[in-house]
Amino acid sequence: MHGVRKRFGGVQALRGVSLEVAAGEVHALVGENGAGKSTLMKVLSGVEAPDAGEMTLAGRRWRPGGPVDARRGGIAMIHQELALAPHLSVAENIALGVETPRLPWLGRLSPSDRRSMLATARKVMGRLGHGELDPARRTGDLPAAVRQLVEIGRALAADASVVVMDEPTSSLGRRDADRLLEIVGRLRDEGIAIVYISHFLEEIRRVADRFTVIRDGSTVTAGHMAEARDETLVEHMIGRPLDAVFPPGGREAGEVRLEARSIAGYGLPLEASLDVRSGEILGIAGLVGAGRTEFLRCLAGLDPTVRGDVSIHGRRIRRSTSIRGRMKAGLGFLSEDRKGEGLALPMSVGENLLLPRLGPVTSGGMLSPRRMDETAGHWLSRLAVRAGGSSVPVETLSGGNQQKIAIARLLHQDADVLLLDEPTRGIDIGSKVQVYGLLDELARAGRAIVMTSGHLPELLGVCDRIAVMHRGVLGPARPVDACTESSLMREAVLGPDGSGEGEAA
Repeated sequence: MHGVRKRFGGVQALRGVSLEVAAGEVHALVGENGAGKSTLMKVLSGVEAPDAGEMTLAGRRWRPGGPVDARRGGIAMIHQELALAPHLSVAENIALGVETPRLPWLGRLSPSDRRSMLATARKVMGRLGHGELDPARRTGDLPAAVRQLVEIGRALAADASVVVMDEPTSSLGRRDADRLLEIVGRLRDEGIAIVYISHFLEEIRRVADRFTVIRDGSTVTAGHMAEARDETLVEHMIGRPLDAVFPPGGREAGEVRLEARSIAGYGLPLEASLDVRSGEILGIAGLVGAGRTEFLRCLAGLDPTVRGDVSIHGRRIRRSTSIRGRMKAGLGFLSEDRKGEGLALPMSVGENLLLPRLGPVTSGGMLSPRRMDETAGHWLSRLAVRAGGSSVPVETLSGGNQQKIAIARLLHQDADVLLLDEPTRGIDIGSKVQVYGLLDELARAGRAIVMTSGHLPELLGVCDRIAVMHRGVLGPARPVDACTESSLMREAVLGPDGSGEGEAA
């Protein structure tokens, strides 16, 4: 792809982007949210037509007439939000678009050859190391990791020569992500060209041979992964110098702000205790399904508890205390599901920001548009949110800016105990660096922060102490200097005593 341009109304999404990917290569396409990565891949896969530029595939001019044309030509897209039909079987999903007719002379009216469909599904899933999977099984009943493999299997069934993977590990746990990366390497060895989009630098470094950085719709640089430093990549992505990905340590903890003892939910957690002090960030590690999210939701009052005590600023919070009552006590919660329950996407940026605490923006019992604009503008400026004003719908913002709005809402709420569930999930690397800096600033200002993350380097780089959740039981919090990735993963898999009983999946 050379000099590709694409405009949507008054927005120039692509400004002459170039990308070259060789057969048998994993090529990382990196950039901030809104940089143009998705638009470029839509052009490649026939979803959008370019305004200008040239594309070649296997030495021949490439100009697909649409997604079906691109799929038949050997281009396969695996989106972050999987495009599978949950009510169909594995074999039916894999065959979609490349069905073999049982009665060819009937053309499109012919029913599909079910025997051929099942055989194809077994073959491609065998290539992916899952030949034991029943191809007649309903796709919606499969775990997320297996559904991801079904999506890859569909690409193989279409004899794709170029596979685009957009954040393929974003919904997977650590072990499933490792298995997927092994499969990516296997596909590369088979000669398939893979365009790999991810916000995890260490994941890109592990799997990619070369990289291309896009910023503001333009190609900034390209090269070999082995020759690029992480800091240099981030600087190219955000367009400014970067001292470090993670903020410096040296924070001093103060008095206990949040204390939880023997918290148990109706399902998870089974037993969780912690105390968090002002000026510190406490991280919670653990495998998917271990109970990290459920624990934070119990503390926030979103999920009921069967036992346990919670105190904020030394004052006991009853189990019956409402969410609003806990907010008034100084507790703020950030959901891992930003789009589902973290933000009201159709509402404006300002409305999302101000809803938890309307008092400061009212006059005579009525909302004051002037005060709303001023207050929202204050938070947008303080968190460096790129929004185009407080009146725009929050759904039009990039993932990183949406996450900043969600955090700004907690600050406007005046919460000084922050429960952050996966605060950097789904945002680009540049935005992650900004969020890390913001969390450090908030902790140094005296707030107490609890955060969960499935990304161990993030916890090690941001937190002061880390506790591990294993099968619903939260272990003791240890100073970050006493933790390593291997020690945290070992405790997450085997538990604090190393027995491994009841390993979480």
